[in-house]
Amino acid sequence: MSLAANPLRGFCVNFALLNQKTKNNEKVIMLIMPLMLTVVSVQAQNQKEMKGSNIKAQELVLTQEWDKTFPQSNKVNHRKVTFVNRYGITLAADLYEPKDMKGTLAAIAVSGPFGAVKEQSSGLYAQTMAEQGFLTIAFDPSFTGESGGEPRRVASPDINTEDFQAAVDFLSTQPNVDPERIGIIGICGWGGLALNAAAIDTRIKATVASTMYNMNRVNANGYFDADNNENARYEKRKQLNTQRTKEYAQGYYEQGGGVVDPLPADAPQFVKDYYDYYKTQRGYHKRSGNSNDGWTVTGPMSFLNQPILAYSKEIRSAVLIMHGEKAHSRYFSEDAYRDMTSYTNYRDNKELLIILGASHTDLYDGGGKNAIPFDKLAAFFNENLK
Repeated sequence: MSLAANPLRGFCVNFALLNQKTKNNEKVIMLIMPLMLTVVSVQAQNQKEMKGSNIKAQELVLTQEWDKTFPQSNKVNHRKVTFVNRYGITLAADLYEPKDMKGTLAAIAVSGPFGAVKEQSSGLYAQTMAEQGFLTIAFDPSFTGESGGEPRRVASPDINTEDFQAAVDFLSTQPNVDPERIGIIGICGWGGLALNAAAIDTRIKATVASTMYNMNRVNANGYFDADNNENARYEKRKQLNTQRTKEYAQGYYEQGGGVVDPLPADAPQFVKDYYDYYKTQRGYHKRSGNSNDGWTVTGPMSFLNQPILAYSKEIRSAVLIMHGEKAHSRYFSEDAYRDMTSYTNYRDNKELLIILGASHTDLYDGGGKNAIPFDKLAAFFNENLK
């Protein structure tokens, strides 16, 4: 490679010459000075170009009609917004703000459940918390809903944790938001990801994980840890990698299917609960993976090999984990709370709330029994975002 092609290399070579004890130091200096100026010029140009193009939002096609699974509130203002995550993916969100707001507000970002869209459960949480006085956003994670990212309906523990952090980026820079008073809510699979975000993002001052799944655990170990052994994981990896080869050869990804339809007569109760939410008028949405053809077959593959929550006991900010008493997934929350509060100095601001009589999906929309304790959520955030 020539010096012209790589002036920095030339600079390093000639700088070494400068340190040699020769009688020609002045000549050496004269030799390297143009190269030094070239390096500075190239670096300045690179920085200028990076500053001009580092964070660019993709233009998304956003539905302007109210197409949520819940009624629109007359107590809040609503609009669509977009923001960009650190991987350059543009995320779509619904922003809700109290109509009577004054000054700067505490803000909350909401996402989930895993395989849902912002027009479902997360939107209900966001709108209701805006009624309680917070500025909120409900966002579609990368590769889903109205957000960007290709291919569609894949998941990543890294990128999806980053999605929460990107939401905090957005909220932190809004003129009507106090950047020191930002919290997050994660529902179902995004409950675990919310805790993962809280472990890395010190700007997050309070976190709620509602009816959470640990997506790493359920993918690696199966439901109720029934496949928690090396051979079972090996067979799962083998199947997924065979699927990868097949898909690459055929040139397209295959969908794994959403919630099972038609519903088998002998389906477990939690599968019936999923069907009742995602496949009926109660919670169906045309952009929801769970309501339709689901994730790609290999979509959540990386959860097999990239554990989340490794540093949950180092979360210093406040955390509320809430789960239904009758939920099949309750063990995820109980174990996450145990791990977060064992052998740590930061247990005093952590809380586990078990909601009597509630199932997993009751905490999606209340289940017709007002199961979501929104007053409790408001009190939690008011206490920890002040």
